[in-house]
Amino acid sequence: MFSQLIAQKLSIKPSQVDIVLQLLQEGSTIPFIARYRKDMTGALDEVEIQKIQEENKLMTEFAERKTFIEKTITEQGKMTEELQAKINAAVTIAQLEDLYLPYKQKRKTKAVTARENGLQPLADLLLAQQNIDIEKEAAAFINEKVLTADAALQGARDIIAEVVNEDISVREKLRKLFERDGLLKSTLIAEKENEAAKYKDYFAFSERIATVPSHRTLAVLRGFLEGYLRNAIEPQEEIALEIIDELYIKGMSNCSEHIRKAAKDSYRRLLQPSLETEFRTALKTSADEEAINVFAENLRQLLLSAPLGSKRILAIDPGYRTGCKVVCIDEKGELQKTALIYVHEKNNRLYEAEHTVRNLVKEYNVEAFAIGDGTAGRETEQFVKGLQLGLPVFLVNEDGASIYSASEIARQEFPDEDITIRGAVSIGRRLMDPLAELVKIDPKSIGVGQYQHDVSQPRLKERLDQTVMSCVNSVGVNVNTASKHLLSYVSGIGSTIAENIVNYRRELGKFSSRKELMKVPRLGGKAFEQCAGFLRIPGAKDVLDSSAVHPEAYVLVEAMAADLNVGVNDLIGNETLLKDIPVRKYINENFGEHTIKDIISELKKPGLDPRSGVQLFEFAQIYSIEDVHVGMEVPGIVTNLTRFGAFVDIGVKQDGLVHVSEIAHKYIQDPGEVLKLNQPVKVKVMEVDAARKRIALSIKQTEAAPAHQPGSGKTRIQNQFAKNTKPEAQQGTMADALAALKMKFKNV
Repeated sequence: MFSQLIAQKLSIKPSQVDIVLQLLQEGSTIPFIARYRKDMTGALDEVEIQKIQEENKLMTEFAERKTFIEKTITEQGKMTEELQAKINAAVTIAQLEDLYLPYKQKRKTKAVTARENGLQPLADLLLAQQNIDIEKEAAAFINEKVLTADAALQGARDIIAEVVNEDISVREKLRKLFERDGLLKSTLIAEKENEAAKYKDYFAFSERIATVPSHRTLAVLRGFLEGYLRNAIEPQEEIALEIIDELYIKGMSNCSEHIRKAAKDSYRRLLQPSLETEFRTALKTSADEEAINVFAENLRQLLLSAPLGSKRILAIDPGYRTGCKVVCIDEKGELQKTALIYVHEKNNRLYEAEHTVRNLVKEYNVEAFAIGDGTAGRETEQFVKGLQLGLPVFLVNEDGASIYSASEIARQEFPDEDITIRGAVSIGRRLMDPLAELVKIDPKSIGVGQYQHDVSQPRLKERLDQTVMSCVNSVGVNVNTASKHLLSYVSGIGSTIAENIVNYRRELGKFSSRKELMKVPRLGGKAFEQCAGFLRIPGAKDVLDSSAVHPEAYVLVEAMAADLNVGVNDLIGNETLLKDIPVRKYINENFGEHTIKDIISELKKPGLDPRSGVQLFEFAQIYSIEDVHVGMEVPGIVTNLTRFGAFVDIGVKQDGLVHVSEIAHKYIQDPGEVLKLNQPVKVKVMEVDAARKRIALSIKQTEAAPAHQPGSGKTRIQNQFAKNTKPEAQQGTMADALAALKMKFKNV
């Protein structure tokens, strides 16, 4: 229905939109469509498919609202051909609502009361703006409810104010004024300065809504909701009133002053509050979407963090007074042994701890250490390295581990263990496979976003669930070892079928083939179509069952092998044979060029994990904020990315902040342009505030500035200004241009 509009907006073909919407309607998931229906969609990726789905939803909501408005106005007997044409021409919800405004059921307004008192003719007389004896005309409307001529004129102005408020032209022009010149303002509520200290930057804040970054919008709105700040969204009132006057004032009659009074009342009492609400909602929605995008991208990077793989791990959840909880887990992540050691006391307990760790390493053939990076993490790392066991030692981000430990999921997995042991197991499993472990935790608890508690929670959950599903399916899942929580994110499965898979596995043993999945209760043909390609069965009799080749394409692979006079097993990983397969030979109504190329690529390295291998990282010999001094340069790990900067762990308990202006020598708007989560970086300490536990860092200060190039300096700024502004804006002086750019950089 909306294919043409969606295609035009997203710059793709209507036929692509049609097929995506059809596949979604049939129950296909976005990962499945992107991976296994490329020939049908023209190789649209997940992001493009997601946008089609979202645009279709928005347009459906628009169409439903339009239908409701048409029905309501028609039932009132007020629909005209002209009004219907205007409704048909509307392209935004705001335009629809403007058209509907005069016909909405109203509570008893001042204008309604004035009309009931018979003052509509007087309002019409004033709007005609002819030279009349106003007092005399107004006196004619005095009655038992309108006691004076002044009261009659006030009622007439109330009617005019509502007419102005419901005038589509007025609202459209003022809306453009708000868009162009509207300011987001905030001021401190009196006597709350101490309580509102964290909002100090917003005690007297003003910025154009067209340019205000999402994080500042959300900060102002949070301060408002917490009762510390007042806020407003408005342009200059004088300009707004001039716009209304131009539309309503005719000449210089003695009625004009009454029109001006009515216009001012309309703006202050009706138009400005209405448009402020509209733009606050739009600004909040936009800021929410920006923050959610940041969170989703960070979550994607975290979920796709490098795994250590199937190794025997000794994991430690560090602690001071209560000791360090130690667990040994095998290659499958199964708990083998628990222990408690004390490594932060200078007595015989330290000797006992050394003895315990050495014995556990030997008994369980430990291959690596995983240590939680929270309280006492660095000190515990120092203790383990001091044992010189020759094994790699990894500090593991433990954000959200306590949430998992106390969850129903953890209780089901370890009903006989306390939360500290569950936490230690989770730390070890995170090192082995971050994705498989992190899917058990509410993404909001992982701590890789900005203002995640201030944004629309349903929208946040929707996006984060989509992100988790995308990551799980891009990596693939071993159906014989995956938890039900990991399985539930596989395309087409969900929580019920995931639990049925685990129960089937527990009762009847491991799956030996993908076909066997069809025996799982409620896993029917459609679910099998959606999930089969993303589920792996290592060691299966049919080698393709351990690959990303979908079962529907097995016949194609067999045909390729037969044409080459080899078995399918001989084809796997054989670059020489695979590179000579003529793609066009196998194109038919079921398999197109994209699918065939994907299959050949998969056969070269079947089941390859797209994630890179984990790398060891060494912090500097600093352990608390007291060890950090201005000017020192130290290694760090990027732990969070926001639009205003990057947080970096340098090995102390507080992450430092690299402001966006201190990341690169070139101008960047988004730290994500040059940084990734878990990326090792070198930083310089710029400022330390031990009392507030804040550390300001710089990345660019550790790097040599690029050599001066033609077009740099003032000339480059001038060129950038010319490139990024509209022709009419370029007509100002170059001094204005430079000042504008300096302000832009200052406000980043």
